[in-house]
Amino acid sequence: MNVTNRAASVAVIGGSGLYSLFGDARPQTVSTPYGSVALTIGELEGTAVAFLPRHGSGHSVAPHLINYRANVWALASVGVRAIISTAAVGAVHPDYPVGSLVIVDQYLDRTHGRSDTFYDRGSVQHLASADPFCPELRSIAVATVRDAIPSATVVVIQGPRFSTRAESHWFRAGGGHLVNMTLYPEVSLAAELNIGTVTLAYVTDNDSAPSENLSAALVFERLKAAQPRIVGSIADIVAAIPADYAPRQHIDAAEVGAVLARTAS
Repeated sequence: MNVTNRAASVAVIGGSGLYSLFGDARPQTVSTPYGSVALTIGELEGTAVAFLPRHGSGHSVAPHLINYRANVWALASVGVRAIISTAAVGAVHPDYPVGSLVIVDQYLDRTHGRSDTFYDRGSVQHLASADPFCPELRSIAVATVRDAIPSATVVVIQGPRFSTRAESHWFRAGGGHLVNMTLYPEVSLAAELNIGTVTLAYVTDNDSAPSENLSAALVFERLKAAQPRIVGSIADIVAAIPADYAPRQHIDAAEVGAVLARTAS
């Protein structure tokens, strides 16, 4: 398969600890109206896949400084219709033990100040968000990654600091199961461009529980050990996505086309 033409229908966004996916793909730079984005296009399970590390190479970009709009626009510009993302999460509920893989289905947004829409230039589009992740992609992931917990609500916090113990209790009382720093506005921005998303979360810690001596070093150590399992699960999901997968059309195609026609910087 020729994957050097900057075209891919599936993308993988790597969370903390996942900074490369292909052994032989060359980095590419995509210019967008929001800045340039470095990504690679390679082959995974016989499918052309675009990959970008959410935090940049070597975890150099903090959660609140990630250029989410540039990332999603760049993926849309190369033809992506489905995004599989990975996410490191802490658990605030005992049903989600450390080491679990989770297919999340809901989020609670606790971020602030992030640019979270493409429709801020004269066209107002109200995104339906009752089910923020693509139901079809989620069903595929649940059926494929059989050891994953099939649902969870993730509280997306601003970061880069971890939660206080009081916040962890508050998140659980409010219906949260997991805590993450990056899924918002990434998921909603993809939906604004009619791209389906599914997230494979890995539970690295028990957030601010008294028994957990939480640190970034601990999180990265556990993520490193889990990478073969995470990457293998990603490959399985990619292989299971049908060639004719069609994401939900949240926004009129003409409005999406107008966003993608904006001049790249």
